[in-house]
Amino acid sequence: MSKASPGPTPGYLVWRLANKWRVAVDRAVAPLGLTHAQYVVVASLYGMGRSGERPSQRRLADHTGLEALYVSKLARALESAGLLARTRDPHDPRAVQLALTDEGADIASRAIDLVQDLHERLLAPLGGPGTARTVAFTDELTALLGTPLAPPVPHDQRTQRSTP
Repeated sequence: MSKASPGPTPGYLVWRLANKWRVAVDRAVAPLGLTHAQYVVVASLYGMGRSGERPSQRRLADHTGLEALYVSKLARALESAGLLARTRDPHDPRAVQLALTDEGADIASRAIDLVQDLHERLLAPLGGPGTARTVAFTDELTALLGTPLAPPVPHDQRTQRSTP
């Protein structure tokens, strides 16, 4: 039997914060016709494109932390909306490169401004962006994200069910 926690667990709080943040971004970018996931794609492409990169779908998936199949689905939807172009990589015909269209870059820029304003409001309880508390919070989140997921241990008593 497990002991009851005296309060919410860190995992629960991270999950709740992630959901709150996602909903807030969804609401902020909805007037531009974007979802939070689409925002992640266009904002990432905007930044990568400004540094001269034209990433493959795989590279963008690695950059964003989204699954490659999900990035592919998002890219198709954004392409249909005229916000990005998908082209074959001349060096690897199996790979698809992504780049924002002019309209996509305009939408991405506007969305980034909206989300930056949102971040200022969401980080206000920590003193706002750039404060010592926000920097420390960011460092803690980065440490948690950098921890690799351990594969489940086979035949571990905790993961096995007894059979009658």
